[in-house]
Amino acid sequence: MPGEVEDVRRDPSPLNGLGLAEIVAHYEGIVRGLDRPPVLIGHSFGGLVAELLLDRGLGAAGVAISPAPVKGVLRLPPAMLRATFPVLRSPANRSRADAEAVPVQLHEHDGPGRSHGGLRALPRAGPGPDDLPSGRCQLQPRAANKIDVDNGDRPPLLVIGSDQDHTVPASVSKETATRLGKSKAVVDYQRFAGRPHFAGAPG
Repeated sequence: MPGEVEDVRRDPSPLNGLGLAEIVAHYEGIVRGLDRPPVLIGHSFGGLVAELLLDRGLGAAGVAISPAPVKGVLRLPPAMLRATFPVLRSPANRSRADAEAVPVQLHEHDGPGRSHGGLRALPRAGPGPDDLPSGRCQLQPRAANKIDVDNGDRPPLLVIGSDQDHTVPASVSKETATRLGKSKAVVDYQRFAGRPHFAGAPG
């Protein structure tokens, strides 16, 4: 992101048009430039990015924490649809960065027991491009979140779900692990009880 987070939040337009494919390509360049393959760890859309990089043969292993679903994961529980509705409701949001969607979704959809004060204690995120929600990607034949489920050469992957996650419910994380585990690649799934989408954040 160019500039400081607050500057980008005030004017997110420089991020317009930035999508999942560009983000994955950015991190691919970083990983390929390292002296040895790293362990790739990502949360939410970062988890999806880690999975996509592993599918390209990058990394020694990966951990995807409550990852955004890969193409083909059709389980979209009502809570997940509510969480993504602010950006999916308008076709105009497809390639436009939205500075308001992130805090609204965190406040309303990060599970029970999370006060607004607790959310303010989290690092403030910048706006994200609104073409990222993968519910929209599921409708695209050449979606950026498509992974070769038959790829047996993928490095080992651990998928983590949280049972109080209202943004990417544990059932979605489990289905992702099930799909990616259809190949000979090593894929494991672990669910944690009593944790929201930001599983390591203070309650």
